[in-house]
Amino acid sequence: MVEELPDSWPVPQDILVILAHPDDPEFFCGATLARWARAGHTIRYCLLTCGDKGRNDHNRDIPAEALCTLRYEEQRAAARVIGATEVHFLNFEDGYLVPDLNLRRAVVRVIRRFRPTILVTCDPTNFYPGTAYGLNHPDHRAAGQAVLDAVFPAAGNPLYFPELLAEGLEPHTPREVWISLAAQPNVVLDVTDTWPIKIEAILQHKSQIGDAEALIKRMKNFRAPDSPEESPRYEEKFRRLVFG
Repeated sequence: MVEELPDSWPVPQDILVILAHPDDPEFFCGATLARWARAGHTIRYCLLTCGDKGRNDHNRDIPAEALCTLRYEEQRAAARVIGATEVHFLNFEDGYLVPDLNLRRAVVRVIRRFRPTILVTCDPTNFYPGTAYGLNHPDHRAAGQAVLDAVFPAAGNPLYFPELLAEGLEPHTPREVWISLAAQPNVVLDVTDTWPIKIEAILQHKSQIGDAEALIKRMKNFRAPDSPEESPRYEEKFRRLVFG
């Protein structure tokens, strides 16, 4: 008997991805998102910042406002490669995200507006997410914390942020939350087939990439430890929470 995969949903799902910066969806879980898009699910992105502090040696002369605009464009291009249908930005200040009530309210607003069945975010508890990332960015952790705090108990409870009811936004709780960069994953997906799409999408973030060939080589080396170089297998891992 073949075990049913946790994303073997019988009907198309509305999937909302809420993360901190442009390029986070692609780096964190782009192969999974591409897999879902090709299975017929609707995917929307909501990025909490525009990433205008994403500085490195090759983009240091670009003014912050211009870099913000450029990263909007790059994220939309990457989303098209993945197969996401919409990209939204909340424009909180890059680098200074705090999981306070203002951010939580903004995330609840987005959840109630788009009413996803599946929500994707990242792990607020993971300070050291492996060799690929080293020390996790504080914005990533703040984003994950704000999203999880918004999902439960706020998004589905009319007593939280009642001012949103006046905006016509009724309570809504996603059925599942998939937490990327999870410190304690409980789902491992084989995403070998869509790993090339992940790489292509990441390459759209040109402002963040110095040596494209080196990045491609690095991404190809992220194969599963038990898979050989001549026949690589790629995986993405999540903590999956089911609410009903």
